[in-house]
Amino acid sequence: MNARSRWLMISVGLGILLNPLNSSMISVAIARLQKVYQLDFTEVSWIIFSFYIASAIAQPVMGKASDLFGRRKIFLTGLVVAFVASLLAPLSPTFGWLIVFRIVQSIGTSMMVAVGMAIVRIHITEKQATALSVMSIFLSGAAAIGPFIGGVLIQWWDWSAIFLVNIPFVVTSFVLAWRMIPKDEPPTSVTSQMSFRKWYDLIDATGILLFIVGLVALLVGLLSAKSSGHVSLGPVIIGLIGLFALVAFVRHELKAASPFIPLRTFAKYPEMTWVNIEFMLVNVLYYSLFFGLPSYLQMVRHVSESHTGILMLSLGLCSLIVSPLAGRWIDKSGPGPALLTSGILMTLGSVWMVTMNPTSPVISVCVSLAAFGVGNGLNNVGMQVALFKSSPKEMIGVASGVFMTSRYLGTILSSLLLGIIMGGKFSAGGFRLLGVILSVIALSLVCMSWRHRNSRQLEES
Repeated sequence: MNARSRWLMISVGLGILLNPLNSSMISVAIARLQKVYQLDFTEVSWIIFSFYIASAIAQPVMGKASDLFGRRKIFLTGLVVAFVASLLAPLSPTFGWLIVFRIVQSIGTSMMVAVGMAIVRIHITEKQATALSVMSIFLSGAAAIGPFIGGVLIQWWDWSAIFLVNIPFVVTSFVLAWRMIPKDEPPTSVTSQMSFRKWYDLIDATGILLFIVGLVALLVGLLSAKSSGHVSLGPVIIGLIGLFALVAFVRHELKAASPFIPLRTFAKYPEMTWVNIEFMLVNVLYYSLFFGLPSYLQMVRHVSESHTGILMLSLGLCSLIVSPLAGRWIDKSGPGPALLTSGILMTLGSVWMVTMNPTSPVISVCVSLAAFGVGNGLNNVGMQVALFKSSPKEMIGVASGVFMTSRYLGTILSSLLLGIIMGGKFSAGGFRLLGVILSVIALSLVCMSWRHRNSRQLEES
């Protein structure tokens, strides 16, 4: 691999790491934002919702946009958008404005993720597998160390630092990308003459709008009902609007020529559907702990942000270290044994949450985080292998897109679960209840993993 290819990888890597870095750093900042803006946990959880909803929509849309307008243009534009959002977010006069800039930041960073891998795949032809694995390290490594970086920055500066820290990455990536990423080819006559109506249909703007309205309205209705403490007419009406919009979304997606979420695929390939359901539950488990534990440590046990970040590092690093080892194991034994082990580890970690109290030793926190981290590392590889086994070869691209959507939906559901259980204030009792619910989910994953084990036995026979 020549020097130009290495610099190209660095320029792209510094851009694509911003999305996972910013999605993970915020976990340590939630308690501080509650104090700054005088909000309860339900309200501040929108800082998580907004980022993942925007990412779930922006990444597939920007992937399609790159085919029309060029990958280099989309990547550089994403850097500019992320720069503006990171600069303005610390100046937010209200929490509402912070959410707006957080959404803009999510869109900008998603633009780079959507095209970064494609840029490397197209322009680096030597040792391409190695180059793509390095890009994966940028993504997974940023997610792993995000809470640690966020904790240190907040402890020694303030919450605004988790936005300003993006600026050196953005500037460096932009300078390198401007020089290293080859210019886009001129658009073909088909794309250059594409009408607004065709572009509207291509990205399924109607489906996206129904998805946003339905999901946001349903979340607002559920969380408003929890905050008020009783069932009132307003939240019920908002929740029903969301429910009707989601029903309309399903009906639209089943008929759309280019659906935002290809629901017809789920009906046609039930095994692939089960893999995505399982992956969604895995992410509900993982991110419930990922976003819930830092607030518990800071608000119930009064652990500092920097020490919380150090503790959370064990979660990400275990996942990062185990993933390549899991690949070798799964190549030999199939995904079943790894997924079964993961389910057992996450069950043990969830049961630990039930037994947790304010006087539990810190080492027990690390042991539980390690269990979740190892389980997540096994799942990341095992679920992808299970997905490829259950998907026809001609649908791998579509299946991968749906797989990422399942991850985002699991993350959004984990935030909803935390908001409903914790309500206004994080408490030890709420954390134990969360542990009970996660234990049930983890046990269901153990049962599901037997399906992969049985399928492996059928293949061998």
